[in-house]
Amino acid sequence: MFGISDGLVTNVSLILGMAGAHSTQGVVRLAGLAVLVGGSFSMAAGEYVSMRAQKELLERELAVERHAIHQWPEGEREELARLYEGRGMDPELAEQAAGAVMRDPDVALETHAREELGIDPSSLGSPVQAAVASFVTFAVGALLPLVPWLFAGGGNAMVASVVIGVVAALGVGAALSAFTGRTWWWSAGRQLVIATIAAGVTFGIGRALGTT
Repeated sequence: MFGISDGLVTNVSLILGMAGAHSTQGVVRLAGLAVLVGGSFSMAAGEYVSMRAQKELLERELAVERHAIHQWPEGEREELARLYEGRGMDPELAEQAAGAVMRDPDVALETHAREELGIDPSSLGSPVQAAVASFVTFAVGALLPLVPWLFAGGGNAMVASVVIGVVAALGVGAALSAFTGRTWWWSAGRQLVIATIAAGVTFGIGRALGTT
């Protein structure tokens, strides 16, 4: 949803800015395609680098924890027991639970990772998957307001882009409400306002500066 929103707001703003500058159909179409392709690759690259760096950081922290469990098992057992006690477990029971966990190095690593680092060793994320998802969702969002300019130009294409942008913004906002718990009309309205402001500003700049 966020990728679609980014692509939609970015390209509808650019397209209306170019249209406001009285650009020809070919110029608007070329600019829109450039943003679609360039923006999609940029989003994918940024997501890949971000996810890769995050995964490498987590893997390093897991390696440090694995080394500590191997070299100082008793100290790690005590640390885990104190952590359980801090969460309200009886001291004797905490000692027993920590001892049971430390008997298996794999279980010990997973438990320390969850309890101390707050991560799941089996779910560190996939940089490639995240990059592909960012590429596709941004491209979809950027394509929607560009569609009319693939077949027409001028005022009709601009009106069609506005209509598509409004419907898509409302749809994205309403879909996000399923995850945020907000009412659909509030989320949809917020998304529409953000897209309208961005598109309105770029349209005004394009109209003021023109193409000369």
